[in-house]
Amino acid sequence: MKTILMTGFDPFGGEAVNPALETVKALDGRVLGDTRICVLEVPTVRGKCVNRVVQAIGELDPFAVICVGQAGGRAEITPERVAINVDDFRIKDNEGNQPVDEPIDPNGPSAYFSTLPIKAMVEAMRSKGIPASVSNTAGTFVCNHLFYGLMRYLDVEGKGRIGGFVHIPYLPEQAVRFPGQPSMSLDCTVEGLFAALQAVLDNRTDLRVSGGREC
Repeated sequence: MKTILMTGFDPFGGEAVNPALETVKALDGRVLGDTRICVLEVPTVRGKCVNRVVQAIGELDPFAVICVGQAGGRAEITPERVAINVDDFRIKDNEGNQPVDEPIDPNGPSAYFSTLPIKAMVEAMRSKGIPASVSNTAGTFVCNHLFYGLMRYLDVEGKGRIGGFVHIPYLPEQAVRFPGQPSMSLDCTVEGLFAALQAVLDNRTDLRVSGGREC
């Protein structure tokens, strides 16, 4: 049986919960055809999150790795298009690191693109009535750090694994602390990511549809 590795961060920034972790935990052990979902909790800590994922890849030998993170302020589930080679943390991570304008890997390229079929994933979620769109920025915090670190590792490893990153909105219980901020229920994020995973299995190449934005 094949394996998809999914990761979710622990809570950060004073939050008691992280929707990414709660969502992937709800998917742990589910099976799609001949593929089982395996889940890993990762620390919201520069460097350590990448090391934890690399270790899990060695143990599980997944054909795909999908990292999930919280994006407060977004109203949709957003597969990320690109990771950039910079750490510029607006807040401290969970071990007090707050780098400014530092490369994630001084020897790496400026950016990596996701190798997931991100547009097919968006279409699959929309077909279920779940708000979704392609995102062109994963930020410059630990989410982008992990996304870049993952893609750098897969590139250097050269075994043909695919990987990428997906951001999801606040849970409703988080959004009540931030009046006016959008949220999405856990049931909805779970259904959305399950549909996105099916799209990963069904699409060896991505759809040729527009997923761009004007700004």
